[in-house]
Amino acid sequence: MAEQLLTDDATDTTTLRRSPLAHLEQPMREQTVSGERGVALREIPFLTMVGLRVVPGTAAATAVAAAAGIPLPGGHGQVTGSPDGTALLWLGPDEFLLVGPEGVGPAELGPSGTDLAKAGSDEAGTAAELARALGTEPGQAVDLSANRTTLELSGPSARAVLEKGCPMDLHPRAFAVGAAVATTLGPVQVLLWRTGEEVYRILPRASFADYTARWLLDAMTEFAAPEVP
Repeated sequence: MAEQLLTDDATDTTTLRRSPLAHLEQPMREQTVSGERGVALREIPFLTMVGLRVVPGTAAATAVAAAAGIPLPGGHGQVTGSPDGTALLWLGPDEFLLVGPEGVGPAELGPSGTDLAKAGSDEAGTAAELARALGTEPGQAVDLSANRTTLELSGPSARAVLEKGCPMDLHPRAFAVGAAVATTLGPVQVLLWRTGEEVYRILPRASFADYTARWLLDAMTEFAAPEVP
């Protein structure tokens, strides 16, 4: 029995994981601002992310969408699915990013799991099943879960914080709820996804996560004080 437990512990690497921003969890919590000028920052670590390359309108695209349980987004800024479940973000004419909960398996991807997606219950298994759905058609499905982490910025002042370093027009008429685009925040390339009226997800590459989080925390500082007339 002891030998079996030792073997299980030795192969369970999830207990050894450390998110790119674990060391900033307390500062992010302490610098939360409440009230009319409120803004909060948190990390959503270990989300499943799979990079997809497939040409829309092809049999392969249909098969991949069926495996994911959600359709491919049709153009720039569009997202299908849900931030609370699994979503597909448009990155280019034939490039998409699947984002889902930690450890999601293919059978759990979308609202209607299919026969194409029954094996695997981890990120690598998800990518493998989506790759299998491509068949012999040109395309690609690659596990990118360790490539990025996810920051969530929320509150009445969230947009104002982002506007300090994002060149995009973030007014609701130009950047509606549900939209996601590749842009920059300060000098860092990120994916920016507006998931609610006052909620944004920022996806930097893991190697730039510390800089991005500290940049946001600094940009939030002024909102802790009363607004100067």
